[in-house]
Amino acid sequence: MIADIKKSAEDRMKKSLEALKLDLMKVRTGRAHTGILDHVMVDYYGSPVPVNQVANVSLIDARTIGVQPYEKNMAGKLEKAIRDSDLGLNPANMGELIRVPMPPLTEERRRDLIKVVKNEAENARVAVRNIRRDANTHLKDLVKNKEASEDEERRAIDDMQKMTDKYIAELDKALAEKEKDLMAV
Repeated sequence: MIADIKKSAEDRMKKSLEALKLDLMKVRTGRAHTGILDHVMVDYYGSPVPVNQVANVSLIDARTIGVQPYEKNMAGKLEKAIRDSDLGLNPANMGELIRVPMPPLTEERRRDLIKVVKNEAENARVAVRNIRRDANTHLKDLVKNKEASEDEERRAIDDMQKMTDKYIAELDKALAEKEKDLMAV
């Protein structure tokens, strides 16, 4: 029973860490990477689909993404979808290829992005702490229902704290890497 609670809590903490990493990937630096366009949706015969399902997304150079539509008539729709996204990108249609240059970041914009990133990390820390609280509540319920001893509960709570500390350290590490990445010119 205690092992199940620990396993469930660890799985949920792992998901919180992965969610933070995905959120951090969305915050773009001055360098180009194809994952930036993963969440941009384009109208494909009446239904919204991700850009990477209707076009080949690749890197042309360190600051430029190339989007090559599988169907020629999709070029205009792709360009419009990228321009209308909240990424602040300005694609250029070259006929069969859409070039998406990454604008350089200003110092002020970098600082704003760091604030956003810190907020995301704090939300992830809160999520991990809430998972710990829920697990501790379940452990206390086990003792109350006489399904576990107080010693087992105490050991399990200590283990939960160690697990929480481990995942918060991982979150902080991911945050530090992203901050360093954002401040690199």
